[in-house]
Amino acid sequence: MKKASIFIFLSLAGFLLVFNPTVSNYVDLLIVNNLSVSKQTDSLYQSILNHKDSYEKPPIDAKVDPIWKAIPGYNGLKVDINASYKNMKTKGVFDSTKLVYKQIKPKVHLNDLPPSPIYRGNPDKPMVSFIINVAWGNEYLSDILATLKKHHIKASFFLEGNWVKKNPELAKMIVSAGHEVGNHSYSHPDMARLPAAEAREQLIKTNEVIEAATGKECTLFAPPSGSFRDETVKVAYELHMKTIMWTVDTIDWQKPSPETLINRVISKIDNGSMVLMHPTEATAKSLDRLITLIEQKHLKIGPVSELLNEERILN
Repeated sequence: MKKASIFIFLSLAGFLLVFNPTVSNYVDLLIVNNLSVSKQTDSLYQSILNHKDSYEKPPIDAKVDPIWKAIPGYNGLKVDINASYKNMKTKGVFDSTKLVYKQIKPKVHLNDLPPSPIYRGNPDKPMVSFIINVAWGNEYLSDILATLKKHHIKASFFLEGNWVKKNPELAKMIVSAGHEVGNHSYSHPDMARLPAAEAREQLIKTNEVIEAATGKECTLFAPPSGSFRDETVKVAYELHMKTIMWTVDTIDWQKPSPETLINRVISKIDNGSMVLMHPTEATAKSLDRLITLIEQKHLKIGPVSELLNEERILN
């Protein structure tokens, strides 16, 4: 009977020790401190600490450049020491490929900048975008979409409102293939000559037609023929749209040979480039080879909104 009482007492005491918050927290603290002391004397942990500065990168703020106008920011990288240690602990040796990172956001973001056109993504981001302006060229769309699908590439199609009204099924086909759609005005006017009220009407009408046909809300606007004035950009900004230009022009409407078009692009393309295209025979015939050559330069191809976001691409 006495032994049973002692057993019950010890069990109860153990229960109280384990489940008492104060005691439990103290035990946890002891464990953490012991682990910290253990890591501090661990050669692998020290090696990660010694190497981390070589792999970390500071974030880059968005800015308005005198030449390229609005340029998005780019996340920095900070080594997660504990996660990296855990990742390498099995082999016990430093391996840079097993470093784990945390992305650090910049202090200034694209949305913090005043209204300004965008000609490129951040020059440190190994990514490019295809901007395909559509107001005609229906006969080449299927081939272009098939090539993009073959390479698992998503592009940004800027649609003229009047074209969408006449071709709602084609607009739906572009969206159902997973591509991004943007605003390319309603009737392809020279936006630089339009008063603010008429520019606003062009953009709003196009947004309504695109949303009715595809269910997508436009956040990007590409002025026809790249013609605009500061007031145009301000109107788009007030409608919560960024004005998108381009870095590299295929000039595909001049009917260049595929070789000429490819050389024109590959000689200029770089981190953050936005490549202007239209649904033309030249683009349809060049696209397959062009994608292959761009990817050989270790550049990711994706929609404009992805190019403009601050997320860092990790190799």
